[in-house]
Amino acid sequence: MTDVTSDSLVLNERLSACEQVMGYFFQDRELLVRSLTHASIARTRLDSNERMEFLGDAILGAVTCELLYHRFPGETEGELTRIKSVVVSRSTCARISEQAGLHRFLMLGKGLSIIDQVPSSVIAAVFESLVAGVYLDGGWEAARTFVTRWIEPEIDRVLLTTHGKNFKSLLQQLVQKNYGATPSYTLLDEKGPDHSKCFKVAATVGAEIFPAAWGPNKKEAEQRAAENAWCHLQGQAGPYLADDESYGDSTAE
Repeated sequence: MTDVTSDSLVLNERLSACEQVMGYFFQDRELLVRSLTHASIARTRLDSNERMEFLGDAILGAVTCELLYHRFPGETEGELTRIKSVVVSRSTCARISEQAGLHRFLMLGKGLSIIDQVPSSVIAAVFESLVAGVYLDGGWEAARTFVTRWIEPEIDRVLLTTHGKNFKSLLQQLVQKNYGATPSYTLLDEKGPDHSKCFKVAATVGAEIFPAAWGPNKKEAEQRAAENAWCHLQGQAGPYLADDESYGDSTAE
């Protein structure tokens, strides 16, 4: 009897610590237990967190799509899909679990618990199963709040690190958040022969025109103009000088 009571206290302390890290407190603690139970220790696979992982993956994807849809109304389906694929990847879920310490609360069989490193796939799965646990316990809004807390920083990270900084996306995000508007881009000038033209573009928000930038094509010029505007709104000097008359000779690509 003493051992059972002691085990129960240890489990409750473990679950409470997990809830503190999650920032969510379960009405039905059995859902939390199921979310943390790996197949290696469950009586059957149906008693593990595998089914919850399946559900959580779908909820994670849906919430992320909603966040991206509203956050970047000017982005194409392809760009939204690219960002989503990184944000909801197994490596991202594993990083969230590790950084938050969620993997410490996993209930594992002896074979996994004695090794130095738990596989990243197992660490990733616990985040997805916890998403499902929150959804089953508190409904869609609770799950949406939980996912948003952890996923929004990952969206920012993707924008800053994947294939370089996408300053058009960063500017759009900043402007929509602070001004409720969407940036536009104006072609101000072009020069050079047809086979090697340079383009001068400025980003505009409402009536404000930000410092322009030259680029070797319109797409790159817009990116550079966006970076100038983004830096300006951050109180920094933009890196591109539109009045540099030597641009066409020295920096055209």
